[in-house]
Amino acid sequence: MAYVPAALLTVGIAVLSLWENPHVPHSLQVSDKVLHGLMYTMLAVAWMAPVVNRRPTVLTGTVVCLAVTLYGALLEWLQHTCTTTRSGEWLDVAADWAGAALGVVVTGLVCWLWRKHTHTTSH
Repeated sequence: MAYVPAALLTVGIAVLSLWENPHVPHSLQVSDKVLHGLMYTMLAVAWMAPVVNRRPTVLTGTVVCLAVTLYGALLEWLQHTCTTTRSGEWLDVAADWAGAALGVVVTGLVCWLWRKHTHTTSH
């Protein structure tokens, strides 16, 4: 049950990534790379969140970052090969990786700060 939000976000990103010719209102348009970075930061946080109560390891963060980045690369490849109005870009994959790495680092930092705070307040 803890991974349901992450799974829903994963599916949502796939739908948005493969949607032919999406219409985005001009007022909501931001840099494509910024959007990729934000989406994949949220995705990495969502996949890391269930381990916050446990002690997330460097291995956990590395696996999540790699998996989220590979997912982004897969979606870029699918955009390139399976859609007529979308294209796959390596810079989008780089933005996905940067977002995933940021999400893992932020989650790890929050977990460490929370653990430190709860440890000092329990004494």
